[in-house]
Amino acid sequence: MTTLLCDADGTLFPSEEPAYAASAEVTNRFLAELGAERPFAPEELQAMTNGKNFRAAAQELARGYGRDLAGADLDAWVGQEKDVVTAHLRTVLRPDAAVRDPLRTLAGRFGLAAVTSSASSRLAACLEVTDLADLFDAARRFSAEDSLPVPTSKPDPAVYAFAGRELGVTPDEAVAVEDSINGALSAVAAGFPTIGTVQFVPGDDREARAEALREAGAAVVVSSWAEVVELLT
Repeated sequence: MTTLLCDADGTLFPSEEPAYAASAEVTNRFLAELGAERPFAPEELQAMTNGKNFRAAAQELARGYGRDLAGADLDAWVGQEKDVVTAHLRTVLRPDAAVRDPLRTLAGRFGLAAVTSSASSRLAACLEVTDLADLFDAARRFSAEDSLPVPTSKPDPAVYAFAGRELGVTPDEAVAVEDSINGALSAVAAGFPTIGTVQFVPGDDREARAEALREAGAAVVVSSWAEVVELLT
Protein backbone atom coordinates (compact mmCIF):
# COMPACT_ATOMS: atom_id res chain seq x y z
CA MET A 1 0.00 0.00 0.00
CA THR A 2 1.25 3.45 -0.93
CA THR A 3 -1.61 5.86 -0.26
CA LEU A 4 -4.07 6.81 2.47
CA LEU A 5 -7.29 8.46 1.24
CA CYS A 6 -8.69 10.49 4.13
CA ASP A 7 -12.19 11.85 4.43
CA ALA A 8 -12.16 15.30 6.01
CA ASP A 9 -15.24 16.30 8.03
CA GLY A 10 -15.62 14.06 11.07
CA THR A 11 -12.43 12.18 10.18
CA LEU A 12 -9.58 14.71 10.20
CA PHE A 13 -11.36 17.21 12.44
CA PRO A 14 -14.62 17.40 14.46
CA SER A 15 -16.37 19.70 12.02
CA GLU A 16 -19.71 17.99 11.44
CA GLU A 17 -21.64 19.21 14.50
CA PRO A 18 -20.45 22.85 14.25
CA ALA A 19 -20.98 22.79 10.49
CA TYR A 20 -24.59 21.69 10.87
CA ALA A 21 -25.11 24.28 13.60
CA ALA A 22 -23.91 27.01 11.23
CA SER A 23 -25.70 25.52 8.23
CA ALA A 24 -29.07 25.27 9.99
CA GLU A 25 -29.97 28.94 9.52
CA VAL A 26 -29.37 28.79 5.76
CA THR A 27 -30.99 25.38 5.42
CA ASN A 28 -34.10 26.45 7.31
CA ARG A 29 -34.48 29.55 5.12
CA PHE A 30 -34.17 27.25 2.13
CA LEU A 31 -36.77 24.85 3.55
CA ALA A 32 -39.14 27.70 4.37
CA GLU A 33 -39.08 28.72 0.70
CA LEU A 34 -39.96 25.13 -0.19
CA GLY A 35 -42.95 25.24 2.14
CA ALA A 36 -41.64 23.62 5.33
CA GLU A 37 -44.04 24.15 8.22
CA ARG A 38 -41.36 24.34 10.90
CA PRO A 39 -37.62 24.88 11.28
CA PHE A 40 -35.35 21.88 11.86
CA ALA A 41 -32.74 21.61 14.59
CA PRO A 42 -29.12 21.04 13.51
CA GLU A 43 -29.14 17.48 14.84
CA GLU A 44 -32.25 16.70 12.78
CA LEU A 45 -30.59 18.01 9.63
CA GLN A 46 -27.46 16.00 10.39
CA ALA A 47 -29.47 12.81 10.81
CA MET A 48 -31.20 13.47 7.50
CA THR A 49 -28.13 14.27 5.39
CA ASN A 50 -24.95 13.12 7.19
CA GLY A 51 -22.05 12.52 4.82
CA LYS A 52 -23.59 14.51 1.96
CA ASN A 53 -22.63 18.02 0.95
CA PHE A 54 -25.16 20.83 0.95
CA ARG A 55 -25.73 20.59 -2.81
CA ALA A 56 -26.85 16.97 -2.59
CA ALA A 57 -28.81 17.56 0.62
CA ALA A 58 -30.64 20.56 -0.87
CA GLN A 59 -31.59 18.61 -3.99
CA GLU A 60 -32.85 15.72 -1.87
CA LEU A 61 -34.84 18.01 0.41
CA ALA A 62 -36.31 19.86 -2.57
CA ARG A 63 -37.47 16.61 -4.14
CA GLY A 64 -39.30 15.86 -0.90
CA TYR A 65 -41.36 19.00 -1.55
CA GLY A 66 -41.94 18.16 -5.19
CA ARG A 67 -39.29 20.56 -6.49
CA ASP A 68 -36.43 19.89 -8.90
CA LEU A 69 -33.75 22.37 -7.87
CA ALA A 70 -30.81 22.99 -10.19
CA GLY A 71 -28.84 25.67 -12.01
CA ALA A 72 -28.32 29.19 -10.70
CA ASP A 73 -30.85 28.87 -7.86
CA LEU A 74 -29.08 25.84 -6.45
CA ASP A 75 -25.65 27.40 -6.92
CA ALA A 76 -26.76 30.50 -5.00
CA TRP A 77 -27.90 28.47 -2.00
CA VAL A 78 -24.72 26.36 -2.13
CA GLY A 79 -22.60 29.51 -2.12
CA GLN A 80 -24.46 30.99 0.85
CA GLU A 81 -24.14 27.85 2.90
CA LYS A 82 -20.46 27.40 2.06
CA ASP A 83 -19.54 30.93 3.13
CA VAL A 84 -21.47 30.76 6.40
CA VAL A 85 -20.15 27.35 7.41
CA THR A 86 -16.54 28.02 6.40
CA ALA A 87 -16.45 31.25 8.40
CA HIS A 88 -17.85 29.47 11.46
CA LEU A 89 -15.45 26.52 11.23
CA ARG A 90 -12.52 28.92 11.13
CA THR A 91 -13.55 30.14 14.58
CA VAL A 92 -14.20 26.80 16.29
CA LEU A 93 -11.68 24.25 14.96
CA ARG A 94 -8.28 23.93 16.60
CA PRO A 95 -5.13 21.82 16.10
CA ASP A 96 -5.39 18.39 17.72
CA ALA A 97 -2.27 16.40 18.56
CA ALA A 98 -4.35 13.20 18.62
CA VAL A 99 -4.82 13.70 14.89
CA ARG A 100 -1.73 15.53 13.73
CA ASP A 101 0.87 13.33 15.46
CA PRO A 102 -0.45 10.01 14.07
CA LEU A 103 -0.87 11.59 10.63
CA ARG A 104 2.74 12.76 10.68
CA THR A 105 3.77 9.19 11.42
CA LEU A 106 1.61 7.87 8.58
CA ALA A 107 2.96 10.53 6.21
CA GLY A 108 6.40 9.07 6.72
CA ARG A 109 5.25 5.85 5.04
CA PHE A 110 2.28 6.73 2.84
CA GLY A 111 1.14 9.49 0.57
CA LEU A 112 -1.78 11.30 2.20
CA ALA A 113 -4.74 12.62 0.21
CA ALA A 114 -8.00 14.25 1.30
CA VAL A 115 -11.22 13.06 -0.36
CA THR A 116 -14.29 15.04 0.68
CA SER A 117 -17.81 15.96 -0.32
CA SER A 118 -17.22 19.50 0.92
CA ALA A 119 -16.09 22.46 -1.16
CA SER A 120 -12.36 22.93 -1.73
CA SER A 121 -12.36 26.31 0.02
CA ARG A 122 -13.99 24.84 3.12
CA LEU A 123 -11.48 21.97 3.14
CA ALA A 124 -8.55 24.39 2.80
CA ALA A 125 -9.81 26.54 5.68
CA CYS A 126 -10.29 23.53 7.97
CA LEU A 127 -6.85 22.10 7.16
CA GLU A 128 -5.30 25.50 7.84
CA VAL A 129 -6.84 26.12 11.26
CA THR A 130 -6.21 22.53 12.41
CA ASP A 131 -2.54 22.75 11.35
CA LEU A 132 -2.87 19.89 8.86
CA ALA A 133 -2.42 21.81 5.61
CA ASP A 134 1.24 20.87 5.23
CA LEU A 135 0.33 17.17 5.31
CA PHE A 136 -2.11 17.45 2.38
CA ASP A 137 -0.61 19.04 -0.68
CA ALA A 138 -3.11 21.09 -2.69
CA ALA A 139 -2.76 18.68 -5.62
CA ARG A 140 -3.78 15.82 -3.32
CA ARG A 141 -7.10 17.32 -2.18
CA PHE A 142 -10.23 16.11 -3.95
CA SER A 143 -13.68 17.64 -3.58
CA ALA A 144 -16.91 16.13 -4.89
CA GLU A 145 -18.20 19.71 -5.08
CA ASP A 146 -15.29 21.26 -7.02
CA SER A 147 -12.92 18.64 -8.45
CA LEU A 148 -15.33 16.79 -10.74
CA PRO A 149 -16.75 17.91 -14.10
CA VAL A 150 -20.24 17.68 -12.57
CA PRO A 151 -20.57 18.32 -8.81
CA THR A 152 -21.82 15.37 -6.80
CA SER A 153 -21.58 14.03 -3.26
CA LYS A 154 -20.85 10.86 -1.41
CA PRO A 155 -22.24 8.12 -1.46
CA ASP A 156 -21.58 8.55 -5.19
CA PRO A 157 -18.16 6.89 -5.66
CA ALA A 158 -17.13 9.42 -8.33
CA VAL A 159 -14.83 11.48 -6.11
CA TYR A 160 -12.93 8.39 -4.92
CA ALA A 161 -12.64 7.04 -8.45
CA PHE A 162 -11.37 10.44 -9.61
CA ALA A 163 -8.84 10.64 -6.77
CA GLY A 164 -7.54 7.17 -7.62
CA ARG A 165 -7.07 8.11 -11.27
CA GLU A 166 -5.39 11.42 -10.50
CA LEU A 167 -3.04 9.83 -7.98
CA GLY A 168 -2.39 6.83 -10.19
CA VAL A 169 -3.32 4.31 -7.50
CA THR A 170 -5.52 1.23 -7.66
CA PRO A 171 -7.61 -0.24 -4.83
CA ASP A 172 -4.69 -2.59 -4.16
CA GLU A 173 -2.49 0.40 -3.38
CA ALA A 174 -4.73 2.67 -1.29
CA VAL A 175 -6.94 2.55 1.79
CA ALA A 176 -9.74 4.99 2.67
CA VAL A 177 -10.61 6.29 6.14
CA GLU A 178 -14.23 7.38 6.66
CA ASP A 179 -16.50 8.32 9.56
CA SER A 180 -19.90 8.51 7.82
CA ILE A 181 -22.07 5.84 6.26
CA ASN A 182 -22.34 7.71 2.97
CA GLY A 183 -18.59 8.18 2.93
CA ALA A 184 -17.91 4.51 3.54
CA LEU A 185 -20.40 3.55 0.83
CA SER A 186 -18.60 5.88 -1.57
CA ALA A 187 -15.14 4.48 -0.89
CA VAL A 188 -16.28 0.85 -0.93
CA ALA A 189 -18.20 1.34 -4.19
CA ALA A 190 -15.01 2.74 -5.74
CA GLY A 191 -13.26 -0.47 -4.69
CA PHE A 192 -11.05 0.89 -1.92
CA PRO A 193 -10.60 -1.05 1.32
CA THR A 194 -12.05 1.19 4.02
CA ILE A 195 -11.29 1.85 7.66
CA GLY A 196 -14.21 3.27 9.60
CA THR A 197 -13.45 5.72 12.38
CA VAL A 198 -15.60 6.92 15.28
CA GLN A 199 -13.00 9.19 16.89
CA PHE A 200 -15.24 12.26 16.66
CA VAL A 201 -18.61 10.50 16.94
CA PRO A 202 -20.43 11.36 20.22
CA GLY A 203 -19.99 8.58 22.77
CA ASP A 204 -23.64 7.56 22.92
CA ASP A 205 -23.72 7.09 19.15
CA ARG A 206 -20.43 5.27 18.66
CA GLU A 207 -21.63 1.69 18.90
CA ALA A 208 -24.44 2.22 16.41
CA ARG A 209 -22.18 4.14 14.01
CA ALA A 210 -19.50 1.45 14.19
CA GLU A 211 -22.04 -1.23 13.32
CA ALA A 212 -23.45 0.86 10.48
CA LEU A 213 -19.94 1.44 9.10
CA ARG A 214 -19.32 -2.30 9.07
CA GLU A 215 -22.63 -2.85 7.30
CA ALA A 216 -21.57 -0.23 4.74
CA GLY A 217 -18.48 -2.30 3.99
CA ALA A 218 -15.76 -0.98 6.31
CA ALA A 219 -13.21 -3.74 6.88
CA VAL A 220 -12.48 -2.53 10.41
CA VAL A 221 -13.63 0.29 12.69
CA VAL A 222 -11.25 2.23 14.94
CA SER A 223 -11.72 4.83 17.64
CA SER A 224 -8.59 6.91 17.00
CA TRP A 225 -5.93 7.80 14.47
CA ALA A 226 -3.44 6.11 16.79
CA GLU A 227 -5.24 2.84 16.02
CA VAL A 228 -4.88 3.53 12.30
CA VAL A 229 -1.13 3.78 12.83
CA GLU A 230 -1.15 0.45 14.66
CA LEU A 231 -3.05 -1.17 11.80
CA LEU A 232 -0.92 0.14 8.97
CA THR A 233 2.63 0.40 10.26
